[in-house]
Amino acid sequence: MAEPKRIRAPFDDETARSLRAGDSVLVSGTILAARDAAHKRLVECLDKGEKLPVDLTGQVVYYVGPTPAKPGHAIGSAGPTTAGRMDAYTPRLIREGLKGMIGKGYRKPEVVEAMKEHGVPYLAAVGGAGALIARSIKSYTVLAWPELGPEALALMEVEDFPAIVVIDSLGCNYYEAGQKPYRKI
Repeated sequence: MAEPKRIRAPFDDETARSLRAGDSVLVSGTILAARDAAHKRLVECLDKGEKLPVDLTGQVVYYVGPTPAKPGHAIGSAGPTTAGRMDAYTPRLIREGLKGMIGKGYRKPEVVEAMKEHGVPYLAAVGGAGALIARSIKSYTVLAWPELGPEALALMEVEDFPAIVVIDSLGCNYYEAGQKPYRKI
């Protein structure tokens, strides 16, 4: 297996478009943390013509609702949330500049079309490995909507956050390609 690619977040266009389905990556830098409640609020802000609490240009969002941090830790367990829960909001946020997403599971065709149009990859983190993933999260700062608890919009500093590119900016889908050799004809 190839050595993981080391990449920085936020993503520039070159980084986002260079990733290919099946690539293992280690992400360092800053990423957003948000689940469906925060996504809904972001889109509501846009619908009302209000300024977003964060500029989405180049941002990578991790679909996570972390558990409370233990003393001496930035965050508790931080496993991925099913990405499909954000699909109703994702194309709009991609149009606003979102440049990458990390979660688990499949995406709807309209999300993949927006990804292809704007050069955005979707990465997967390993479900069930939240305690291990949390080790790569160095800080967690709530940016907006603290009343949402673990679903608040937050900024995370990450170092060597492990993920796999599952749908690249060309629409190539590793979930499909990875299963193909194991399917009966």
